[in-house]
Amino acid sequence: MKKQSNQHVLIFFLFFILPVFSFSQQRWHKVDSLFGQLPSSIHVFRFKDSLDGKPIVAYYVSVKLKDKALAFSVQTGNGKCQPSSYYLHAEKNPFLVMNCGFYSANCRNISLLVNDGKIVAHNITSLRGIGNDSVLYYYPTRSAFGIAKNRSADVAWVFTDSSHRKVYAFEDNPVTEKGEIAVPSIYDLSNVEWKWWNMETAVGGGPTLLHDGFINITNKEEQMFVGEENKKSAKTAIGYTPDERLIMLVIQGSSAEVPEGATLLQEAILLKEIGCYEAINLNGGDNSYLLINGKETIKPSGKNGQPLLPAVFVVKHKEEF
Repeated sequence: MKKQSNQHVLIFFLFFILPVFSFSQQRWHKVDSLFGQLPSSIHVFRFKDSLDGKPIVAYYVSVKLKDKALAFSVQTGNGKCQPSSYYLHAEKNPFLVMNCGFYSANCRNISLLVNDGKIVAHNITSLRGIGNDSVLYYYPTRSAFGIAKNRSADVAWVFTDSSHRKVYAFEDNPVTEKGEIAVPSIYDLSNVEWKWWNMETAVGGGPTLLHDGFINITNKEEQMFVGEENKKSAKTAIGYTPDERLIMLVIQGSSAEVPEGATLLQEAILLKEIGCYEAINLNGGDNSYLLINGKETIKPSGKNGQPLLPAVFVVKHKEEF
């Protein structure tokens, strides 16, 4: 994580971001009481207003990362499980259960998942080219959000190699290379600076929405939602603030109350107004879902109610040993 501290950035923050933030907070209402007993380090906010003249309903949860009474984890199910199943059985009634990364048609997680410092699922490492590039593969580095052992958070573009037990991270920019190898190694990417990303818990997704305090949507570089920038749908995102608070956001998709949902840019704007420093988009649409103390927030936009998810991000009581 690199923070900019020069004078012109500070002036920009004071004269532009703070007024926007203050206006945003008038539209977000604290609704902790709707979700039963929560620790003092967890707060819930609801947004019911409009963006670009269209109604939006959203929730975000703010969690103090340094609260040592809390634990963060990624849980995977056998195939797909409903969020309520994770809540009732896999995690013994955690505070928060949220959908996370992307998965294939056969329920295989294709976004990075790290739990207890170990890789649970690897990022997709190559995409087959189309048109004139049909004989080549793209090697995307996709977004991930991580929490380190010291409970500091970070967003990076990551690459995983099944022959290594650690995650490669690019902190400044995503890297996209082409090649003829379907399963590349780190040496098939550009000779750019990377580091081992030592996270205790991490979830991948994409694209990045905020980086180093600014809106920076890297969907083209990550080969995600290209040509769908203006498409509206339910959204899920995760990020963090400069004062070390975890932010978990869900935006309602198509329903009787909300006809469309939000674009990636609208999602990024909301996160910026909330105060996020860095944030990424997670799997959205019919998969967007957030339980707080087992209670639903946004309504599922799919026809079948609760989505069936192969993995979730969880905030729970830290177990005593």
